[in-house]
Amino acid sequence: MEGLNLFESDILLWIQDNLRTDAFDVLMPFVSALNNAGLLSILTVLLLLALTRYRRVGITAFFSLAFEFVIVNLFLKNCTARIRPYIVNEKLILLGQVPTDFSFPSGHTGAAFAVSMAMLFCARDGELPKPCAYAAVAASVLIALSRLYNAAHYPTDVLVGMLAGLVTGMLAHKIIYGNGLKKKLGD
Repeated sequence: MEGLNLFESDILLWIQDNLRTDAFDVLMPFVSALNNAGLLSILTVLLLLALTRYRRVGITAFFSLAFEFVIVNLFLKNCTARIRPYIVNEKLILLGQVPTDFSFPSGHTGAAFAVSMAMLFCARDGELPKPCAYAAVAASVLIALSRLYNAAHYPTDVLVGMLAGLVTGMLAHKIIYGNGLKKKLGD
């Protein structure tokens, strides 16, 4: 694991040395902060639940986010206990808030992708306008990139967070739309 941490911290050092700008140094911590404690993801779910027309999408996104939280925050983070990259490599400069949990996988990324993937699968079924789902996916990608830019996560942390969101989005969609629950929830 130490070799992987060193390789991945070299990627983050390259980002720090070659891509950081004054403007992005302000923007990217702000982007990350939008989803602190899953706030943007939770607000998106609440908005979908509040809009009668998109309530099933909101229920799907809720289940996806709940599954992601259990898998990422309660299980994987505590089982792997991966130390943050800026702690392992003192050359890395953390931007934004100091995280209080473990690094693997990225909870910010997982939560964002859990909701956006649920929205994307629902949009594919005509339950949500596709531009809304595309905007959610774009926001998720930006959140994921911000976690790397800020040196808060290793690349594999972000990749597994994305994968967790994809899997929980698919699972929640299958539960709501594939098992007859759609009819029980009303058309």
